[in-house]
Amino acid sequence: MRVLHLGKFYPPHRGGMETHLAALIPALRSFADVEVIVASESRRTTVDHVNGVEITRAARLATVAATPICPSLFQLVRSARADIIHIHHPNPFAMFVHLTVAPTTPLVITYHTDIVRQRVLGQAVRPLLAASFAQARAVLVTSPAYLESSAVLNRLRGKSHVVTLGIDVQEFADVAPSDVDAVKRKHAGPIVLAVGRLVYYKGFDHLIDAMRTVQATLIIVGTGPMQHELEARAAAAGVARKVVFAGDVADVKPYYAAADVFVLPSVARSEAFGIVQLEAMAAGVPVVNTGIDTGVAFVSRHEQIGLTVPPADAGALAGAINRLLADPALRRAYGAAGVRRVREHFGAPAMARATYQIYEDVMAPCGARAALDAEETA
Repeated sequence: MRVLHLGKFYPPHRGGMETHLAALIPALRSFADVEVIVASESRRTTVDHVNGVEITRAARLATVAATPICPSLFQLVRSARADIIHIHHPNPFAMFVHLTVAPTTPLVITYHTDIVRQRVLGQAVRPLLAASFAQARAVLVTSPAYLESSAVLNRLRGKSHVVTLGIDVQEFADVAPSDVDAVKRKHAGPIVLAVGRLVYYKGFDHLIDAMRTVQATLIIVGTGPMQHELEARAAAAGVARKVVFAGDVADVKPYYAAADVFVLPSVARSEAFGIVQLEAMAAGVPVVNTGIDTGVAFVSRHEQIGLTVPPADAGALAGAINRLLADPALRRAYGAAGVRRVREHFGAPAMARATYQIYEDVMAPCGARAALDAEETA
């Protein structure tokens, strides 16, 4: 079986979709012949191999409302001759390409998030999205909570399947002590860690405000368009000396291992899952997250793996962080529970097996699928 994945970008570009692809694709190689086409960071098309998988980065003409426009994608998809095309949504341009050059190729869509802030785009492409979702044989949803809360997914329940995201858990357990010590030596006191792009929905402005009453060093790993605004926010709040903007780091694992608390302070539905929580949990770090109506609080559960607070509430963030910093035993208990949960429910191999099972169901003749369904309900 030959499966073509169409995403937006691929590592080293950082983002939730990219992190997911980097975990899923190598694990899928045990089941299928996998190819990946994503957007290039430039106007050149390049092909390389990552973990044995061919990654084509299509020349990008422009980016419109967070959507890469890659005219060469038409020919690349046509030439791929895939048995299944798997699109990672939101990705309207890839959907348009599929409908244009490969409409009879079975389509699977992973629904990462609603189109939240680009509402003009959402209205403009609504007919396209409707056509693509109608064409899809299966829609993969990252959590039961997102399936319940998304108006779009409510209309697709008959073809929706929950396949939670996963990571290579062992990768975050195997960290050289010397690398962890290097992070701790560089940053004084307890370490509060946040990882993500510096964009509005991450809620880093509220986390910075929370640091007024937290005696610790906040390290934010990531870059993005809000960096200067957030640096100014830290200065205005009087916490610039204890907020570190680390930028993009080559290896984030030592930062997780060095952290005392991990915080995901998201404020909008664009944060559909928060895969960085899995990374923190795999490293044994307790998590503070927010109760937005997505899969975030499903991943790290309140009073089990960490603490969940209302979104956009700096005081509540500070209270949760301080509670964990003041109680090492609670941190250890939540950290151990997080390791167990991620190992049991969020490993990359299980994610790949579940995804491949859906591919098999999609490729099975209609009669065979009906027989299987009858057996399962008998």
